[in-house]
Amino acid sequence: MPNVVVVGAQWGDEGKGRLVDWLAADADFVARYNGGHNAGHTLVVDGKTYKLALLPSGLVRGKRGVIGNGVALDPEALLAEIERVEALGVSVTPDRLAIADNATLVLPIHRALDAAQEKRRRQPIGTTLRGIGPAYEDKIGRRGLRVCDLAEPEHLARKLDALIDHHNAWFKGAGLAGFTRDAMLPMLLDIAPRVLRFVRPVWADLDAAHAQGRRILFEGSQAVMLDVDWGTYPYVTSSNTVASAAATGTGCGASRLGHVVGVTKAYATRVGEGPFATELDDALGARLREKGREYGVNTGRPRRCGWLDAAQLRQSVKVSGIDSLALTKLDVLDGFDKIALCVGYDVDGRRTDVLPASLAVQARATPIYEWFDGWTRPAEGVRHLRDLPTQALDFIRRIETIAQAPVSIVTTGAERGDTIVVRNPFDA
Repeated sequence: MPNVVVVGAQWGDEGKGRLVDWLAADADFVARYNGGHNAGHTLVVDGKTYKLALLPSGLVRGKRGVIGNGVALDPEALLAEIERVEALGVSVTPDRLAIADNATLVLPIHRALDAAQEKRRRQPIGTTLRGIGPAYEDKIGRRGLRVCDLAEPEHLARKLDALIDHHNAWFKGAGLAGFTRDAMLPMLLDIAPRVLRFVRPVWADLDAAHAQGRRILFEGSQAVMLDVDWGTYPYVTSSNTVASAAATGTGCGASRLGHVVGVTKAYATRVGEGPFATELDDALGARLREKGREYGVNTGRPRRCGWLDAAQLRQSVKVSGIDSLALTKLDVLDGFDKIALCVGYDVDGRRTDVLPASLAVQARATPIYEWFDGWTRPAEGVRHLRDLPTQALDFIRRIETIAQAPVSIVTTGAERGDTIVVRNPFDA
């Protein structure tokens, strides 16, 4: 049985947490490999809603969770999230959760930098202001603090001083008050024991699990179009979000990753700034937003909504090595008279099937649509492919053709059981 990697195939918020929860039934380990608590995954199980950001979604299933080295870990946010899910009955113990000792820490100074820098940008990016980008900058700049530093209080103060000195120069230049060691060190020393009890060399755990034939589910955050290399730069996240990041973000070799599932909604959404060719800034977009409850899990921000862009989806399939697609929220399209699917772009009177890298060219790209009849018989709650309306099946088949990837899973409602399985990725 192969391992499975779950990636977002659009701009995030596609329902990856829901899919990971469902796939976790066949997994032994669920491993987060990128992003931080800027990513929100929502699960609805038996009428109970779980909102996760750092914790692997498989914990709700009772599976062993791993937070890999590629994750930017805010220790305060982690402990608060553990407290919330335990109040809902989810047990989070060192036997259930392991945190990579070499994961990057997100600190209060990073949140302050994020907010100050976003405010001063001539064109805001639309970050969640949670300090993820500045933490990754420190990681690449080789001045960041890591989880393992919490276990060495005799060195922690010195490393913290070096990081503060670097950033205080920017704060001073911006006319802002800087940080002191006393603003962060006592907090880190206080929470260190509560975090360190989960800390392990998780790469060794995953290596042993693979050798034993255990099944690993890799849970990605954000999405391909937010990848720092492959997304709509600079309106992207600060980490790699494609499937190959599961290897670097956990220490599991690339040859062991297995089947890649790309998650996409039956329409498209985006949060924050950046190009969005199929955006509907009108009553149709508002209808999609309300029917799909398109508001950020962590921020509450309304999401921009539009028709599904299958040309963009095909690009995600290619650069992330997606083997099959999970099509979520098909039921949201119930009741629409006509449904559009973008199959390419018109740029200055010429057709292209590739989303250009240049922001200026993207701004001139207008979608080329194919139109489909809507369906009057609802897809909501349908749990067998054969029971879907004929028009919905036609829509799915065309998505497969344009995106050049088969649809393996379709979701038709918010509950865990509202899932149509064409083929289980663990059986691929």
